[in-house]
Amino acid sequence: MLNPVNRATGNISTSIFYINDYHGKSLNMERTISASNSFDAKYKYRLDVDTLKLSSGDIMLGEDLKTNEIAAMFQRIIGVMASAVGNHEYDLQDKIAPILPLAKYDLLAANVKVDKSSPWASVIKSSVIKEKNGHQYGIVGVSPIDLLKRSKDGVVQKDISVSDAAQTVSQIQAEVEKLQKQGINKIILLSHLGYTLDTIVANQTQGIDVILGGHSHDLLFDVIENKNLFYSKAGEPVVITQAGRDGKNFGELDIEFDQNGIIKKVQNNIGFTKAFRRYAPAQYVFDKISGEKEIYGQVKSAPPPLVKDLIEPNPHAYFVADCIKRDMGCDIAILPSANIRGYFESGKVDNRILNDILPFKNKLYLMKYSEKDIVDAMKVAAKSFVNDANKPGIFYTSGLRYTISNKGRIISMSYIDNNGNSIPIDIENPRTDKFYTAVINDYCAQGNDGFVSLNKPNQIIEKCPYDAIKCVVEELKKTKEPVEIYDDGRIQIVPE
Repeated sequence: MLNPVNRATGNISTSIFYINDYHGKSLNMERTISASNSFDAKYKYRLDVDTLKLSSGDIMLGEDLKTNEIAAMFQRIIGVMASAVGNHEYDLQDKIAPILPLAKYDLLAANVKVDKSSPWASVIKSSVIKEKNGHQYGIVGVSPIDLLKRSKDGVVQKDISVSDAAQTVSQIQAEVEKLQKQGINKIILLSHLGYTLDTIVANQTQGIDVILGGHSHDLLFDVIENKNLFYSKAGEPVVITQAGRDGKNFGELDIEFDQNGIIKKVQNNIGFTKAFRRYAPAQYVFDKISGEKEIYGQVKSAPPPLVKDLIEPNPHAYFVADCIKRDMGCDIAILPSANIRGYFESGKVDNRILNDILPFKNKLYLMKYSEKDIVDAMKVAAKSFVNDANKPGIFYTSGLRYTISNKGRIISMSYIDNNGNSIPIDIENPRTDKFYTAVINDYCAQGNDGFVSLNKPNQIIEKCPYDAIKCVVEELKKTKEPVEIYDDGRIQIVPE
């Protein structure tokens, strides 16, 4: 085990403020700015410590220009030097061009090839060198190898190609060796590969000291051998970090390097953004970018946020699904858990809050699905209980109730008609001749995340030019009394 940091040594001391997977959560960005200011104040007069600020990607999210403008500005405000390009940085497809000039930090992805016609072509670098107090740091970045599986059909599929796992490891090593030939012996990988692949990179390469991770949304505390402390092919320590998702956390990694760039001491601290106030100047600027604040309704009461976001019953999601079903008059509304990135609290509901809860802006599709189409998709989602990082997450529904085991097996399911009657569905032999009108987002309707049974282009009734926020707004405006959000038991999870 490595010892805790001791600033009394003559080694090179480095403190890294790191972020990952904020997913457009602007309220937590405002809190993180306060945390970043605190970090700056701590080291303001410490010329014996090199401070770096780095990002592992997915700070942006979705197709909303304003959300991504805020994300780029947030990273500029806190002083991010470089960022990996995560899958959600590509969400804007061909609309990304106005955002890229706002990113005054380096965007890194050594494992992608970009078509010359793409706005990304002149922006993405494989690595950069940053200097602090006369000390040089090499920084390499990589995008996720499952990028195209995580992206909707569009120009990303045509303009971007990403290497597979073996090629990515090789490309990382080549970039590290290029830096080493320039005399750089302190090297950081900004990885949006996910924890499992990060451990492989740590063990199968040499020359990397730190892997600042993302994509799998792991929250890695401390520095624990065989958990986030590994050893390279040369037998040198490699520290892996990751700070969860949705801007709930940030990290501070304190390191002492010897003169050969080998880590001798390290301490990893995870901070909680809820412990910090929203930074008022940034709140003002972000409000201006978002546009005039509009209040749509009020929440009387709501439960606390989830602990395991992708696989827990979620009353906040139930409320959104109910709004979709009522507003669109469909039989069933299906809301992927990954679409819900926040929670309601008692008080007024305005556009900033809804954008924080539903930041993706995925358009809605009104579909005609058979009973079998829906059951097959629900079974895929149920496997999230046993899948890596609980992806893609379970489905939240309106018009369906179901029981699921903690081993990822659908046990029972019922359709709830408009009169509240519960009609059992035979999940072992679902009907192919029984159809429902159902609303799902465009990402899942295209069969992404393994939901192939939902990819039925000939069964599209309507491609809606709006996302779920429109439905929530319409329903809140109709509701004169403050709404109560609660768990009505529509999803039951049982041990198996």
